[in-house]
Amino acid sequence: MALSEPYQLDAHEYRNTLSIGATLFGGQAETLDTLFKQADIAMYHVKNAGRNDFHFFDPKMQHKIEAKNVLEKELRIALQQNQFQMHYQIQVNAQLQALGVEALIRWIHPQRGLVAPNDFITLAEETGLIEPIGLWVLDTACAQLHAWQQDVRTRQWVMAVNVCAKQFKHPDFVAQVRDVLQRHQISAGHLKLELTESLLFENVDATILTMNQLKKMGVRFSLDDFGTGYSSLQYLKRLPLDQLKIDQSFVRDLEGMVSDKTIVHTIIAMAKSLQLDVIAEGVETPEQKQILLEKGCVNFQGFLFGRPMPIAQLEQEWLTN
Repeated sequence: MALSEPYQLDAHEYRNTLSIGATLFGGQAETLDTLFKQADIAMYHVKNAGRNDFHFFDPKMQHKIEAKNVLEKELRIALQQNQFQMHYQIQVNAQLQALGVEALIRWIHPQRGLVAPNDFITLAEETGLIEPIGLWVLDTACAQLHAWQQDVRTRQWVMAVNVCAKQFKHPDFVAQVRDVLQRHQISAGHLKLELTESLLFENVDATILTMNQLKKMGVRFSLDDFGTGYSSLQYLKRLPLDQLKIDQSFVRDLEGMVSDKTIVHTIIAMAKSLQLDVIAEGVETPEQKQILLEKGCVNFQGFLFGRPMPIAQLEQEWLTN
């Protein structure tokens, strides 16, 4: 408690937090280095849990770190050996006409099999691997978009690509997007970058500058998972967005939750007032689709229309009918 008290240095007041990790020694054969390592692991566990606390070492902590280290090594190998694959989930309008797709990365691990993004994207962000992985996603998606633009059936499809904060804030990101567009000779208006609320509002002025540079090329923007963060309307109106994406957490309980219906109605009304397009993700039942239609949302994505799938399966389902 004493260390948490404020203290004065010159004209400034400072406060400290204290994170302590400890390990028990009962006369076992552990070396001094091992004991220090265990205490250090316990301390970092405290820091990751929010700091200003105390924890004893638990062997599970070490197992978790070791598993994370193994996964990081395998992720680096995956990048070198091109173990990634793109899956695509269809986006449709009220008439069930395809508008385009969202590009979603999958890791085809030689032993683990299919690894979903939730199991490795956070680690990729922590280790800096997200930048080369994100660039691979962008390049692969744009190569597919080029192929679709040669086919009259898919010429107007829009490719939605997720971009994380580290990738978006990279000083060369605008140049990277320009290079990919030029290399694959595609219309920038058919590329839609999906950004999250947390990314947009960390440094609003810098974000707007980057978005405007890309907007001049013709690139579109969708605000992903809208409604789950703390969007400021003051900033929202300044952003050169094209679309708001209603988060699936609001769509999931539309049939039974009055509050979710109210939130969806508010998001759609807000989008219309800002002259933005709206799309709802996670649509799984005809009833959800009907409620969204009644509220004014006419664009959809979800299992009701198609799961994320490899390119061959997607084209089989949507281009052979």
